[in-house]
Amino acid sequence: MKTKHATIAADNFKKGYNCAQSVFLTYAKDFGFDEDTALRLSSSFGGGMGRLREVCGAVSAMFMIAGLAKGYVENNNDTVKAMHYERIQKLAKKFTDKHGTIICRELLGETAGKDSSFVPSARTAEYYEVRPCEQFIIDACEIIDEELSLV
Repeated sequence: MKTKHATIAADNFKKGYNCAQSVFLTYAKDFGFDEDTALRLSSSFGGGMGRLREVCGAVSAMFMIAGLAKGYVENNNDTVKAMHYERIQKLAKKFTDKHGTIICRELLGETAGKDSSFVPSARTAEYYEVRPCEQFIIDACEIIDEELSLV
């Protein structure tokens, strides 16, 4: 059963937001962000960071939310940094355990350089039928909710 956040994020994706925006927007108000700021902040992470097909946008948003929820601000405290990085690696592992990777191109079954265009794919009915991104968005939200207790 999908969490409330997962349902909202999946709906955001179906409205045309990228993977990072879909996830980040779902939690933004909980951290005092207005919708425009949340969408602008997360806009660069879609398509695996500007459609470079690197780290999945849903995963990038998951990390940003972890930073907002439990991140550090102390610049010289390696213990606190290590605790946060451990948390981020745990989130990445949970996602990887489900999907085998956090890399967008690998999640989409593409090879490096195959789809390096900066032009986004048209959001057609066929796009949504074949694109697995909605499931990645759902899983990122469920991991956030479970690991960060944001339900």
